[in-house]
Amino acid sequence: MKLHFRKYGQGQPLIILHGLFGQSDNWNSLAKQFGENGFEVYAVDQRNHGLSPHSDEWDYQVMSDDLHELITDNNLTNVILLGHSMGGKTAMQYTLQHPDMVDKLIVADIAPKYYPPQHGDVVKALKAIDFNIVKTRKEAEAILSEYVPDFGTKQFLLKNIYWKEDGLLDWRFNLKTILEKMENVGLAITADESVDVPALFIRGENGGYVLEEDLNMIHDLFPRSMLETIAGAGHWVHAEKPKEFFEAVMNFIK
Repeated sequence: MKLHFRKYGQGQPLIILHGLFGQSDNWNSLAKQFGENGFEVYAVDQRNHGLSPHSDEWDYQVMSDDLHELITDNNLTNVILLGHSMGGKTAMQYTLQHPDMVDKLIVADIAPKYYPPQHGDVVKALKAIDFNIVKTRKEAEAILSEYVPDFGTKQFLLKNIYWKEDGLLDWRFNLKTILEKMENVGLAITADESVDVPALFIRGENGGYVLEEDLNMIHDLFPRSMLETIAGAGHWVHAEKPKEFFEAVMNFIK
């Protein structure tokens, strides 16, 4: 699948992969910063998200294949991969399958382990919004507020609403497939062999996604990995502490 991406700067290629319900422009500010510091940045919309095509197929294997197509189409080598949450798992899957293509791996607030289905309140909220009835963003926001009290999460979801045609709003993401295959997002990333690729795992101190007991699994797959914890940050570590996140990534890749 040909993925949509936004490109910034020149230099060594750095590919950024967003998480579930995200899109490339969530990363605009950081992507521009990396682009101004010697990297050719590709902020990517993964399949079923943003401006990339929709498909009934949706798991880490096809997302890894999409990433390989983007890398080969653009003749990229010596790639740095940076992924958050679902995007981090895509990046891990790709690195394990194509270690010769990856110079460094950065994973934001996710481990390779299995996670049970998350985002229950978000899913209920999305199911409650019927765009045949809801005709304004304000109406959509009011429904979201009944299920999702967190302001940041609401704004993150509202960025995905667009005018599909005159008088009809819709989600940018492929809600039907995501709801049908939500279990796939939590599946573990596994491999028969480890890879010799330097890897940085960045977790938010309050995220709860990467625990001490996960470190052995991480090291089994990525023996050249290190962990950095950003104080005061939750799961959205790059959005909550962008300065600290940028510095951690730059210290690693420079």
